[in-house]
Amino acid sequence: MWGAVDTMRSVCIYLYILLVLQLLCRLTTAQPQLLPGSCNFELGTCGYTSESGSWSMNEEGHLVTVDSAVLSDQEQAVLVSPVLDQQEWSCLRLVYQITGQGSLHLHLRPDSDNFDYSLWSANTPSDSWLIASVDLPNTTNPHQILLEGRPKRGSGNSVAIFEIHIVPGYCLECNFEEHHLCGYSNSWNPNVNWYVGGVAKEPASNLLKEHTNNNNQRGHFMYVDSVYAKHFQEVAKLTSPMTTAPMAGCLTFYYQRDQERGNMFSLFSRDQLGHYEEIWRPEVYFTLNWTMVSVDIKAPHPLQVVFEVAFNSARGGYVAIDDISFSPEFCHTDTEPAFDPSIANCDFENGLCLYHQDRVESKVWNRVSVKPNAYRIGDHTTGTGCFLLANTPFASRPGYMGRLHGPLLPGNHRYCLRFYYMLHGFRKADNSLVLYIYDENNVALEKVWSLTDSSRAVWTQVEVTYMKPMMSKVVFASICTNFWECGLVAIDDITVSMGDCQIKAGSHPGQCNFESGICGYIQDKNGDKADWLRVRGHTPTSYTGPRGDHTTGVGYFMYIEASLMQPGHKARLLTSDLRGSSQPQCLIFYYHMHGSGTGILSVLLHKGSIDQNKLLWRRRGEQNISWMKAMVDYHCDVRHQIVFEAIRGPTLRSDIAIDDIQFKRGPCEEPGDGIPYSGFSEYFNEIEN
Repeated sequence: MWGAVDTMRSVCIYLYILLVLQLLCRLTTAQPQLLPGSCNFELGTCGYTSESGSWSMNEEGHLVTVDSAVLSDQEQAVLVSPVLDQQEWSCLRLVYQITGQGSLHLHLRPDSDNFDYSLWSANTPSDSWLIASVDLPNTTNPHQILLEGRPKRGSGNSVAIFEIHIVPGYCLECNFEEHHLCGYSNSWNPNVNWYVGGVAKEPASNLLKEHTNNNNQRGHFMYVDSVYAKHFQEVAKLTSPMTTAPMAGCLTFYYQRDQERGNMFSLFSRDQLGHYEEIWRPEVYFTLNWTMVSVDIKAPHPLQVVFEVAFNSARGGYVAIDDISFSPEFCHTDTEPAFDPSIANCDFENGLCLYHQDRVESKVWNRVSVKPNAYRIGDHTTGTGCFLLANTPFASRPGYMGRLHGPLLPGNHRYCLRFYYMLHGFRKADNSLVLYIYDENNVALEKVWSLTDSSRAVWTQVEVTYMKPMMSKVVFASICTNFWECGLVAIDDITVSMGDCQIKAGSHPGQCNFESGICGYIQDKNGDKADWLRVRGHTPTSYTGPRGDHTTGVGYFMYIEASLMQPGHKARLLTSDLRGSSQPQCLIFYYHMHGSGTGILSVLLHKGSIDQNKLLWRRRGEQNISWMKAMVDYHCDVRHQIVFEAIRGPTLRSDIAIDDIQFKRGPCEEPGDGIPYSGFSEYFNEIEN
């Protein structure tokens, strides 16, 4: 009897051990490799520290939180990771919750860099935990992850972080073994939806074991079944998280399918504007086993992939997918590499680039430059460079038709064309400047833009998005039929990029064009007598100040209004604290100093612990009626600020403006206004034709 009991006990222990081993094996399979910077906050903060504000551990562990009740006015809570040195592409998955009003921001802080780079943000409150997937592109520089919580003032507002997982690979990748499904989401439909299949649940169609585990152990996959479909074209969508970086390479996944004819299964890409593009569709309605698919992706902007299935009835069948992966190498050797449309860029500083006119004897477009003066506006690029001008004095007839042809670009791509124009003296704007798309046989395909309103003499930006199935080119045309109704039309700074113009590239943290605010710049309340003002349009005093901003011609800029100041009064605008860098820095900005009584504009370097400022750059007196480009090299490896200081001149005609500020790693290499101090005497107005 005791022998039988011992035998039974041994069998039970054996089965228990076998069960534990299977469970451990399952857990090992399900849990991906976690990289440094990962933390579930169960035993501590994993090296994360609170740089500012009051992130605090929950008393029971498992999460960190910041509450508006413990934040002082204007304070932000910043949680900083230990220094990470991950050189390969990785994916950060963040489980978080925003209660009430507030936001959460994720930044990347490269070593030896002045700025933190924004990667992701959210401001949507929820009653449950949410998951975010953020791509961390490969880098050779050590870096830190910053999590910035901004709960709004008021009771009940908080931001909490439950888990941070950093795993190798791309955020598009998933084997569906984890509960968060890698951030993939199902678009709810009352009748057909994507479900998790495998261990926990089997589809009605009795699918085979999932693909990830090639042995008899079953894992998870995603499937959609038609059994509850009630209407024609019942659609189920499974959508990936939005990537936080452009993607180009090979997307691979496995699928099984058993569908009646007429039912659909497709893979789409979806951009930030919600535009869908079908990138794959299977050729067969039935697969006996898991079938691998490889699809090339070339996306100039962040995107999502969407698996979409449509059923016509409850007998439509099923579709399953598993093991989505991505490689930066294209799947097919004949796939063309991502095309660089910048061959169509031109600022006309060194010629016409790849642009040309119809015939030599009838050239209407002429490359010109204007020296600094108080009456005639120069180019948009630097204020003293070259641009293209079309007008009747250069033509051989009282009227003219001038076409400027750009280079041919491949078809089936969406392009964003940006350029600047300036118009002066036209009584009628019709046909003064028109933009066409031509094919390679010089046949006009479409008129995509034309100038409809006469504008003031200011460089104005135009954005045009277009796409053609064949090779095509842009053609700028200026038409003048009557000498007495024509004036001058100019173009400059043509750029072409991939994608839709409405999708704006992420701004560099050191850039500010003042379109959405003052970018954290600070008015000096102690060391000056006035403030810089953010305005758009022309300034109120005549014969001084710009007629429009430099960025678009109709946007915002910062300036001092001389009528609100006394001669010699200062206005100082400071950057937020910059950490300092071991690398040289290049400061680029545009300034406007027009008016017979213009004073002084200086750029200063201020170190927090030192009262004295270091002079980096200065201009005195009237410089030009145009926006001028300045480039300033400097080096500072400790915490500091850059100060823009304007001093009012002796008369009301002393407005000074700045716009389009940019910091980048130095030294400054582009030609420009790099002379530290101008040779003009104070208040001297030099006019050159």
